[in-house]
Formats: sequence, C-alpha cells, structure tokens
Amino acid sequence: MSDVSPVIPSLVGSSSRRHFIKVLGLGTAASLVSRGEARQKSESMNILLFYVDDLRPQLACYGVTGMNTPHLDRLAAEGTLFERAYSQYPVCGPSRASLLSGLPPTADRYNVWNVRVEDDTPDVLTLPQHFKNHGYLTQSVGKVFHDVDDCEDAWSEGSWIPPKVLGGSPGSYAIEANRTISEEEGRGPAYESADVEDSAYGDAMIAERACEELARLSKTGKPFFLAAGFLRPHLPFCSPKQYWDLYDRNNLPIAAPGEPPIDVPKAALHNWQELRNYLGMPAEGPLDEETAKTLAHGYCAAVSYMDAQIGRVLAELKRLGLQENTLVALVADHGMQLGEHSLWAKHCLFETSLHCPLIMSGPGIPEGKRISGLAEYLDVYPTLCQAAGLEIPPHTRGKSLIPRLGKDEGSTYVFSRHANSESVKSDTHRYSEFRNDSGEITARMLYNHEADPGENINIAEDPRSAEIVKVLSSQIAERIAQG
Repeated sequence: MSDVSPVIPSLVGSSSRRHFIKVLGLGTAASLVSRGEARQKSESMNILLFYVDDLRPQLACYGVTGMNTPHLDRLAAEGTLFERAYSQYPVCGPSRASLLSGLPPTADRYNVWNVRVEDDTPDVLTLPQHFKNHGYLTQSVGKVFHDVDDCEDAWSEGSWIPPKVLGGSPGSYAIEANRTISEEEGRGPAYESADVEDSAYGDAMIAERACEELARLSKTGKPFFLAAGFLRPHLPFCSPKQYWDLYDRNNLPIAAPGEPPIDVPKAALHNWQELRNYLGMPAEGPLDEETAKTLAHGYCAAVSYMDAQIGRVLAELKRLGLQENTLVALVADHGMQLGEHSLWAKHCLFETSLHCPLIMSGPGIPEGKRISGLAEYLDVYPTLCQAAGLEIPPHTRGKSLIPRLGKDEGSTYVFSRHANSESVKSDTHRYSEFRNDSGEITARMLYNHEADPGENINIAEDPRSAEIVKVLSSQIAERIAQG
C-alpha cells in the first residue's frame, strides 16, 4: 500500500525563485500587473486552478490544530492565504456557476443544485472561455463545472472525469460489498475506510490525469489553463485506511455536534437530507454519538487524502519546471456542516457553509502572506485575468484581489444566497433575510462575529441591533437591484 505522499520541498528558500522575483520586480501588485501586460507580447503565465468539493477551511494552514494537510499548508507558505473568503452559494452547482461565469446567483440565475451555465446564461463569457479566446489551451480534469459537459466549448482540450465515481454510486467505493450494496439499494454507506492504494478512488485518478495533462501541455509551447476538480471531501467520506489512521477518533480536530442557535428562524435550518440519503443514516432525528464521530473522522481522512493528491500534482508541476511561470489557485465550492447547529452537509447561510479556503501561489504572489480582509469567490475570475495580463470582462461582478496582495485589505461587504434567502457579511457581522415566494421577508438572522463567532445567538430582533440591520438590509437590497 502506498504511503502518504511526501511533503513537497519548499520553494520559499529557492534561490532561483528569489532571483526570479527580484530581477523581474514581482514583489508588488503593480509589478505583477505590468509583468502580466508584458506577457502578452512574450511568455504567458499558466494557470493551475484546484477546485475542491465541500472543503471548509479544515486545514492546518487555517489554524486547525491536528489536521494533516502538508501539501496545502506548503502551498499557503509559498503564497498568499485569504483568511476570510466566501462562497456565493452553499450548493455545488450554483457556486461553481457563479465563480466560473463571474456573475452572482440571483432568484432567476444559478439557483438550483443542478444548474447549467449554458442554460441559465448561454451568452456569458466564462473564465476558461476567456482564456481560450486569448490563445490558452484550456483543460478540465475532474469536477469543475457541476456537469462535466456544461460549457464544453470553453475547453480547448475537452473535459474529463473518472467514470462512476460521483456521489454514492457503486464507483465511489473500493470495498466490493459496499459497491454491491450501492448497486442493489440505489445508495451506499456514508463513509468507507478501505485498506487499498490511493488509486482505488477517484481523486487519485484525477491527480494522475492532471499530471499527464501537465506533461502534455508543457510540450505544446502554448500557455495553459488547467482546472483540476477533486471530489473529496464530498460525501461519501471514502478514502484509504492510511488517511483514517492519521487521526485519533477520540481526539478529532472537529467540535462535537451542537444545538441550533438561540432564536434561529426555522427557515435557517434544514433536515440534512443529503446525508440521510446514505445507507444507515436515520430518516429523522439526530445522529448517535458514535456515528457523528465516525463521520467527522471520515471527513478529516477525506481532506488528507485529497491533500495528498494535490501534492502529487504540485510535485509534477515542479518536476516539469513549470512552477516559475504558473499561478496556482485553490478554491472550494462551499463549506460543510459537521454537526454544528445540529446540521450536516451544507445548504444554509451559516459560516460553516459559506466560509471557504482561498490560496494563491506563483510568480508575483507574496510568500507567506495572510490577508484577513473579506474576499468572495466572485473575485477569482478578475484576479486570474489580471494576474495573466488579460483584460477583465466588463460583465464580471467581483474585484481583482491583485491590488490587495501588498496589503491587508478587503471588501466592505461580501454576499451569498440560498433558495429565497439572501446574506451579507461585513467585517463584524453576518446578516441574512429569508423570503417567501412573493419576495417578502419572513425572518431574519444577525450574528455579531466579534462577540459570537460561533453564531449561537440570533440578535436580529434585538432593538439594539436595529441600526446594523437597517444598514445591512439596504446592502442586500442594493445587491438584488443590481441583478
């Protein structure tokens, strides 16, 4: 059985990279922009975008003690980590549609789990299409758009995903008995620890294909945009036993399940049907303690397994000598509840569903930098464009993060939505409005993240909150009006 992939040697101490940055003057945002503009006439910066499914900031580099994520930690040490980045929607399809199109979800756009960008916004210029139009070879490996055949024309070299490895399909499992159960019952277990090689699961197949694509693309003489979308830690939490063995199930780096917030609106909660659909999960009511602990253990193991696969791709990037001219960005589609507020999975407007990792590394990206200012995934599209020296399409609604790289600044507000509900995050608060089908506000949530970072007491109806509710509600109304 293969061991956990070794930690990639640090580039931080690389004299060649320090010389590269010093000579080309890439230490500031301004020099990065000028470098990008110069590339249009000579070499072009490659883009390697890692897309991870259901990954909350459950990483050691985000301060989670006890997590084993050496490769993403190394990526953060070599680049810039955004401490407070947020997804536009706590469901896979809408979140990916938003990031890849540069448009926010609305009541009429990107608002169902299986959304297709080419159906909702057939004329929008997507991120990979924009790079393709500027001479890049674009390649999708794994889960990038929610549906692998959505916006196929955006990929000059096509899109690829391992067959039968999504969701709880038989191909998700390495243990034959679980594959049989899944096939016969139409659903499988929510987790699996199998004494198998990494290659038994889809993410290792995706990493292998991504490495092959890097090798192929490096020989074309053209710049490339490679998006590699990893499936774990999405349910089912299936990974090789060696990654489960990294954790002590009685001392996991995840808090025990909690209770719903005080005065929380009913509309803010859900029955976590996504998890209940798996075999062995109760149809109603809470999980027993042992099941909850096993699921938390499985999530941590799945994160470490995914981390090892990304490590393989980063090692290949270095082996091919591409890291000096490749911007690497890591995003998720949204976060994940692991029992917080009595919830599992995502589908809600709490921090656990919306707060996500965002890490960038490469030429011109400051090393070891942490930015605490607010960012949102809408910012990724214009950021990659500016970093590569491409014009930012006027339809995009985010703001490039490049000007923030030399300082610690962020947006004043970032926005998310789910179903008929809208949410806004300020530097100190999160405020959400829940609406009926007629658009009328039926409930509100407000949490003071300075006094209540765990979002345990809803203070929206407290008279002392009236002014902040008014201000944040007006921001939501303005965002809605923009469409």
